[in-house]
Amino acid sequence: MSVATTGSRKIFSLPAVTPSTSVDPVSLIDVLSLLADDVLALRGAAFPVHRKCAREALRQVVVIREFLADVVAEGLPASASVGLAELYVALQKLGHLLRDLVRPGARLWVLVHSDRASNDFRALFRSVATALDVLPVDAASPEVMELVQLVSEQAWKAEGGTLPSDALAARSVWSALALFKNGIEPDPIDLNDLMEHLQIRSWSDCSEEIAFLEDLFFDCEEKEAALIGSLEALMAYCRATLFEAGDDKKSIGGNQFKALHRPVNHVNLDDLRCPISLELMFDPVTIATGQTYDRASISKWLKSGCLTCPVTGKKLADTTLVSNYAVQHLVEQLCASKNLSFPDPNSKQKRDGSKTATPPSPAAAGAMKMAAAFLVRKLASPTNLEQSRAAFEIRKLSKSNVFNRACLVEAGAVPWLLHLSSSPDSSTQDNAVAALLNLSKHQSGARAIMEVGGLSLVVDIIRLAFKVEAQQNAAGILFYLSSVEEYRAEIGSLPEAIPLLVELMREGSYRGKKNAVVTIFGLSLCSSNKVKILEAGAVPALMALLSGQERGDLANDSMAVLAKIAEHPDGTAKILSCDGAISRLVEFFRSTGTSRSGRESCVSALLSLCVNGGAEVVELLRRMPVVMPPLYSMVTEGSPQAGKKARSLLNRIHEA
Repeated sequence: MSVATTGSRKIFSLPAVTPSTSVDPVSLIDVLSLLADDVLALRGAAFPVHRKCAREALRQVVVIREFLADVVAEGLPASASVGLAELYVALQKLGHLLRDLVRPGARLWVLVHSDRASNDFRALFRSVATALDVLPVDAASPEVMELVQLVSEQAWKAEGGTLPSDALAARSVWSALALFKNGIEPDPIDLNDLMEHLQIRSWSDCSEEIAFLEDLFFDCEEKEAALIGSLEALMAYCRATLFEAGDDKKSIGGNQFKALHRPVNHVNLDDLRCPISLELMFDPVTIATGQTYDRASISKWLKSGCLTCPVTGKKLADTTLVSNYAVQHLVEQLCASKNLSFPDPNSKQKRDGSKTATPPSPAAAGAMKMAAAFLVRKLASPTNLEQSRAAFEIRKLSKSNVFNRACLVEAGAVPWLLHLSSSPDSSTQDNAVAALLNLSKHQSGARAIMEVGGLSLVVDIIRLAFKVEAQQNAAGILFYLSSVEEYRAEIGSLPEAIPLLVELMREGSYRGKKNAVVTIFGLSLCSSNKVKILEAGAVPALMALLSGQERGDLANDSMAVLAKIAEHPDGTAKILSCDGAISRLVEFFRSTGTSRSGRESCVSALLSLCVNGGAEVVELLRRMPVVMPPLYSMVTEGSPQAGKKARSLLNRIHEA
């Protein structure tokens, strides 16, 4: 029998395990003691909401712990198990509820659900009182039993209601949402008072709230989406207008802001390694003790039943994992500087971005439009620090929310961000280009970049950027622009555009190479660009990526571009002019690291080479029997189109 843990429990769900009737009182006393200690570990926590109820609950648990320490378990009758079992269930639920009150990022959510928490407290106080009433009166010393009886009486009387200050703060939330809905900006003093009540005192605190609400939004039922989205927009507005991500005096976010722009060569690499696996932390999370671990490693540790911090050895009162974006960004910078692949930690749990395409409520729409207007005004500030902070905030708001991007574009962010992309300050440039990348993913953002003549500025960033990240993000912007058919010819018409992308394929970071490759693919769909791509030396660069250190997605994307180039005789000639071209393609086709789409692209390329290159190419393939088994597999297991091409290629080889 063990103490129940929170794990990934949904907030305000209070699951509890009921002890078996066969469990003896001695065992129950032992596990109850552990459970009480677990709850009492929260005594030092700050309770922004329901302070009175939390203090009362902890006071009750203190007395229960005294009883458990004083009782002579061996002398208890078997009937005592009933009361102890009731107490065990009540303490589990009480622990869950108290942890919910201090759950990172959940302060606003708890506030607007004060009535629910009040009802839960009221019910649990009654459960505790009932359990205490049925305990044997002579189970412990007279002094302790007298204290237990007193607590029982008080527990029956405890109201568990919402404090007037909490009720007032909750009303201010609804008032702010009503103002947003009507297009009116709330009084900053009122919002400051609300934040202070919730003990949200920094940019990081706001970010924590937004992250929690965002997780809720993507996992919620449709009926809850409007409220969650409105609260998330409220916090986003507060973060943008009340806090600054670089002000150390009032924001922990200042440390994160600085970490995002700290030269990676000044960072101790051991600090970026997980203390458990000793590997770089691609998905770093921080636990209750303040220590940071890789999510996979610490999750495995906790699931194995180890409820202590591996570094400090302290018992964890809360097993919540909070993403550490500052460390994640430093690791990403390190990978970029070392030309290493940086895996996407969310690749297995991609969210449906279409859920953010429209505002979840009128209040959310109003809040985000006002936040966007505020930030654009900040972009126009005469001070570089204000501009950089505004660009950083836009970068965050537009990272994954489609409607936020539309609001920022509509507010006029694009011209200012383009202006800041040529800033002499590297951090300002970095934030501006990253924000532009996010906005270019929206149709209106791409259109705005082109309409204000921003294309040449984006191309210049690839050549002149201070940081590798800005360079690769600029290539990413070109990719999203090249996905619009009408812009492909205009991009290709810039003399430096395609040559710079090819140079990035050769010398860039992993992300830079990948962005350049997919952009070249988009540009190759325009007939006027094909000759320019060949003249810029794209084919040798793409062939090098097939067999270089960077395999996986980058090699598969390169193969897709080569397949497109091979469709035309000039492209075929360029590919065949590379040393051992056919052998290298066959090697790629047979490699276990090649994806299904990569193999299908390779079959397409080989068929085009045979069609345009003639009998000489077919004869080369006929002399490579190792290509036959995977081709037969493609006929039976590939897509209909790929199977058809594989069959055609096999026929040509057999007829040679």
